[in-house]
Amino acid sequence: MTTLLLTLLLALAPGLAPALPGALVPAPAPAPVPAAVRPLPAPLSVARWWDPPPTPYAAGHRGVDLSAPVGERVRAVGPGRVHYAGQVAGRGVLSLTLPGGLRTTYEPVRPLVAEGEEVTAGQEVAVLTAGSHCPAPCLHWGLLTGENTYLDPLTLLPRPTPRLLPTTGLPRGGG
Repeated sequence: MTTLLLTLLLALAPGLAPALPGALVPAPAPAPVPAAVRPLPAPLSVARWWDPPPTPYAAGHRGVDLSAPVGERVRAVGPGRVHYAGQVAGRGVLSLTLPGGLRTTYEPVRPLVAEGEEVTAGQEVAVLTAGSHCPAPCLHWGLLTGENTYLDPLTLLPRPTPRLLPTTGLPRGGG
């Protein structure tokens, strides 16, 4: 829980955190992908948040896990080209190259597209399969820039607009 709160604090107010000597500085948020869409139908339910490692080879979570039933259709979050579609360590993986040098990955999936194929934002590109990295079925969604710089894939999506609701008519808490 502490890690989640610190991650949210640093993501929302990066200028407030002092730089520590030798600390890994998070990469800036990627430029928005034109017409970015959710990889799964709304609402997205995050089973495990992005938790970047302190050093490139340390333990961490280099993506987000989104809860979804096996058989759910996975959509391309933006236009691009299929970088890889196949098996890695016995599980199905799909990787798409997006504009601006970004690459997004989805697993465990059964790809519906082939390497080199052009895809459009929102196109169904894979089907979620059973996996063992979450207690319940989930899609691991990753985002990279360059060869090995991982980013939070949720930064691709438009930020929701907060809405305050009226408090009139609500019972007051007593003590």
